[in-house]
Amino acid sequence: MNSADRGREGRGGYSFGPISGDELIAFSRGDDCPQGCWQQDAGQIRLARMRGHETECLGVRDAAGRLVCACVIIYLKGRFGMDGSVYYAPLTAVIDGRDYGEDDAVIAAMTSAIRASAKRHHAISVSIWPNVPHRLYDAQGRPTGEANERIVTAYQRAGWVHDGYHTGYDLVCQWSFVKDLTGITDGASLMASYGKRGQWSVKRSQSMGVRVREIGEDEFDVFSRIESDTAARRGFTTRDEAYFHQFKKAYGDDAHFMLAEIHVDEYKADMTAKRDALAERVAQLQARYDARPTTRIERQLGEDRRNLAAADKRLNEAATLFAGKGDVVPAAVSLFVSHPHEVIYQYSGSVEQYKPFYAPALIQYEAMLHLCVEQGVARYSFGGISGVFDDPHDEGRGVLEFKQGFNGYAEELVGKFTLETNPFMCAIQRFAHRLLGR
Repeated sequence: MNSADRGREGRGGYSFGPISGDELIAFSRGDDCPQGCWQQDAGQIRLARMRGHETECLGVRDAAGRLVCACVIIYLKGRFGMDGSVYYAPLTAVIDGRDYGEDDAVIAAMTSAIRASAKRHHAISVSIWPNVPHRLYDAQGRPTGEANERIVTAYQRAGWVHDGYHTGYDLVCQWSFVKDLTGITDGASLMASYGKRGQWSVKRSQSMGVRVREIGEDEFDVFSRIESDTAARRGFTTRDEAYFHQFKKAYGDDAHFMLAEIHVDEYKADMTAKRDALAERVAQLQARYDARPTTRIERQLGEDRRNLAAADKRLNEAATLFAGKGDVVPAAVSLFVSHPHEVIYQYSGSVEQYKPFYAPALIQYEAMLHLCVEQGVARYSFGGISGVFDDPHDEGRGVLEFKQGFNGYAEELVGKFTLETNPFMCAIQRFAHRLLGR
């Protein structure tokens, strides 16, 4: 910690103040910090600074000088002053079986550090979204454990205002879908861990000439185009290509831009082979039926003729679908971020006309296999869901069903807390928002 902050102590013998970025990164990636995540890592600090935001890393140490809590605050300039944001943090340590996140004095010390930082940066408020579950649910939305209310009470006692529990999408989703890959060692066991719908989608895509590869910045125009077209189709906002270049520069090898492509010649060759096999089977059945007609052969012949007609139709459709498109056609994209404790699925897009090729499902399989299973990372996060499981008309229904196909569980975080460090300016801000109807 800086010399000016070494003497600052809270109850319980904890000292607090600024720490270096290297200290935060080591803490986030260390075995003693299971909450460590990509939002509290080197890439996040670099990205914030690239985008012109101020950052400061803070920490809390125990009496032995060990770092037991840390975070990076990102300061953005608003109309009424600076606002600070702490995403998926503060992070707390678990050392020798002791969970420092259960110690209210640690939260109080970090709150004091945040207040002091906000004063230095002339911020009127700081918001945090702790990386702490409020409750866990199975894939269908049924609770699998007790709700964690203690952490909310601890933050409220330290002066934070809780935004409550809610569903839907926000700046930081309160709900996410997660898959535990513990015990999965290869592609076969990974595939077996999926639900029937997930398995079928991945295998279908593999059989239709779809292949996945990681791309570099020279192909980000393709990534951005597919992602933005998808956003426009679904009615949500997205980033431009310049942002994705910034993201890659900030996160480096931890950012994985994946592209799923249809290899047209391979797909057509496979379809042609299947069509020819069906035609041969129909001819054989016809010969048997002509020699000795039976109801069973007639039934089989009718079914195979329908299958042959369908295969002919698919081949004709493929000729039209890929006319003038080239031998390899982009079908879907996704961005994944790696961290020693997890891999998260961050951005995605797909070409609507290639929906029958199930390319997004194959990207998920490839990411889990190569970024998690082969690297020994047991936690795979599909990112946000709306948290609504019982409404077929919910805006997030399609996203939820897609993720449910891979099996996993839902995680509801404790949500957003706000610390008003300049109550007067915050009051003015609230008044202005009411006038504007926000």
